Amino acid sequence: MKIDLSIIIPLYNESESLSELSAWITKVLDNTKLSYEILFVDDGSTDHSWEKIQSLYLNNDNIKGISFRRNYGKSAALNVGFSKSLGEVVITMDADLQDSPEEIPELYKMIKVDGYDIVSGWKKNRKDPISKTIPTKLYNAVTRWVSGIKLHDMNCGLKAYKNQVVKNIEVYGEMHRYIPLIAKWAGFQNITEKVVHHQARKFGVTKFGLERFIFGFLDLFSITFIGKYGKRPMHLFGTLGTVVFIIGFVFLFYIGVDKIFFNKTGKLIANRTEFYVALTSIIIGVQFFLAGFLGEMLSRNSPNRNYYQIKEKINFNE
Repeated sequence: MKIDLSIIIPLYNESESLSELSAWITKVLDNTKLSYEILFVDDGSTDHSWEKIQSLYLNNDNIKGISFRRNYGKSAALNVGFSKSLGEVVITMDADLQDSPEEIPELYKMIKVDGYDIVSGWKKNRKDPISKTIPTKLYNAVTRWVSGIKLHDMNCGLKAYKNQVVKNIEVYGEMHRYIPLIAKWAGFQNITEKVVHHQARKFGVTKFGLERFIFGFLDLFSITFIGKYGKRPMHLFGTLGTVVFIIGFVFLFYIGVDKIFFNKTGKLIANRTEFYVALTSIIIGVQFFLAGFLGEMLSRNSPNRNYYQIKEKINFNE
């Protein structure tokens, strides 16, 4: 059964903010005529987050919940939320009260009325310490350059999607940072952004450290490769392998001709530096054909890449 709007909220140890967040979303949406669901995805919290979600459901049957047995990460939570969502428009937001539910009606309008595939929030005036804002600006600049998607805040948790988008993409690993890029490679090109209000964290501490920027850049190169070469990997590895193999062959040909015609009494071929350069280049060329191609394809086609053990559910009829 389709409804107007799904709100997906991944969370990890955010029990203090859930009551206020739920009441705020409900207040905003009850002033509209939209049918909606609020789907909390508890990513293996070790506090009382799941108990809080259960108690919220008792007073609001628009609330649904999914609890993982352990912490799998935000991508896993979003991927499961996308698969379970019923809304024609799907909005994601963080559970820490830094994203404002007041943005929801306008985000819904931009998808439903204006026809965008994705609307990404832009926290133009961030309420974060400088240790987060400066690396974030660098990260977003590199991402815009590599991906070609002109978003100022690629990793903003507040986003809106057409239902067709979330049902036709797969989010795994740490790829939640690049959902607009994943959607672009899936054929959804109509992507824009909206300046959204950003609030200081009210409870707890951030669950992400500086290592996320290192992992983020690695994931960017990975998703760019998969998007461009996932269906034709030999266009990349074949080209690199051919170039390196030819370099090795040229060196080998050179020292062979030199030995036969010009330097018959000189050093043995096996004692020349060029021989080892040639041999190494040929081996590396062959490895480009094999190692990278097989590694990426095995990873992409792994049946367990998105296998998550769900412990409990709330308000699902299946």
